[in-house]
Amino acid sequence: MIKNAVILPTGDEIRSGIVQDTDSSEAMHLLIKLNPEIEVTRKAPINDDEDSIKTAVENASQYADLIVLIGGSGGGHRYSDTLSKDFTHTALEKALDKSVNSCLFGKNGHLWCKLVCGYINNTLVINLPGPFVEAKAAMEAFCGSVKENDINIINKAMAEAVLKEYPLGAVIK
Repeated sequence: MIKNAVILPTGDEIRSGIVQDTDSSEAMHLLIKLNPEIEVTRKAPINDDEDSIKTAVENASQYADLIVLIGGSGGGHRYSDTLSKDFTHTALEKALDKSVNSCLFGKNGHLWCKLVCGYINNTLVINLPGPFVEAKAAMEAFCGSVKENDINIINKAMAEAVLKEYPLGAVIK
């Protein structure tokens, strides 16, 4: 049972106040629904920077059972200079001791998303995409699958839930 969770929103657009963070409160709501006795802490938004994200995850892993990162799951700047910087998944790949991931590819809207699920020390870490409907779907799937205590099952459930929010023709790889 998860007793202590940390929510880490990422993104320069969240940090600067250009985009309102609605995902954190929804994630918190779903975690409390999962376990009414859980202690959930939402940290200040982190810049889209690998080192900042990695350090925040390492710090939170010292006391949390679960870390939920929000945003930064897309390809962003890797595909176009006009898109935002997204470093959450690459930071997690460096920080986590053990992980699995799913890549989703769509035709419009959120074109690409990489969902990562794994462990640092004994702390479970997941990332949610930034768009609200995708974040909510992923978090609901997490809450429904976490009892399995298997990062492969959790990641697959989250990816399938997010895929349902993508346009027709999207795939998981």
